[in-house]
Amino acid sequence: MNERTASTSDLPASAGDYGFETREGMPASLAERPILDHGFIRLVDFMGGDTAVVQAARVSFGQGSKGEAKDKKLIHFLMKNHHETPFEMAIFKFHVRTPIFVARQWFRHRWSSFNEISGRYTELAYEFYLPERVRRQLAKNYQFEESFDDAENARLREKLSQHFQESYRLYAELLEKGVAKEEARIVLPLSLYTEFYWGVNARALMNFLRLRAEVHAQFEIRVYAEAALEVFREKMPWTCEAFETYVLPKPPADKPA
Repeated sequence: MNERTASTSDLPASAGDYGFETREGMPASLAERPILDHGFIRLVDFMGGDTAVVQAARVSFGQGSKGEAKDKKLIHFLMKNHHETPFEMAIFKFHVRTPIFVARQWFRHRWSSFNEISGRYTELAYEFYLPERVRRQLAKNYQFEESFDDAENARLREKLSQHFQESYRLYAELLEKGVAKEEARIVLPLSLYTEFYWGVNARALMNFLRLRAEVHAQFEIRVYAEAALEVFREKMPWTCEAFETYVLPKPPADKPA
């Protein structure tokens, strides 16, 4: 066991190195986009693009590109009329660090491929999501307001922080006593950060964005969806333009964009 875990009173501030690829020397388009307090999303790999969609759509007629203007018009036609199969020809691979409760929502998008760090084989790092503002529940599950005053918000955040510390101390103690990693992890809360790779084609990505970049989605997953939308816009500008025109829900007039 490493020195950090053996000392249950000396809790680390951030996650250790799990051997994931880092952004060192990576092109700007592949850089991490910081999310929440310790999370990120970054593009690891990409195949295809707008031209791949056009090629797939026109193969039915034995044709290819007809120039930028006509190709872009075709993509808008496909999106508007729900001819979605050609969009499956573009593939994204993301690396994500997010709280476990966000990942559990994310993994419901089953038309994707996921591979997550394992708490059975890896000692999990002390890294928890602590919201800046604790939300108060309203009548409907997806409605809330940031109505706690500053003093109460600070008190609640301190209680959350203490809970995270105590749960990790117990986890570290169990490991120190020889308890198996797969059992010791059961004391850790859903706010713990996890990491995974996400492989998704453009059609499935748009379905994710349609649901998770929408105003009723939980804030903590919506900010990841908004970052993924930025990547999508960079890599497939014609497709993203059509998606935002015909598919992506517009925020209500009384809601911020």
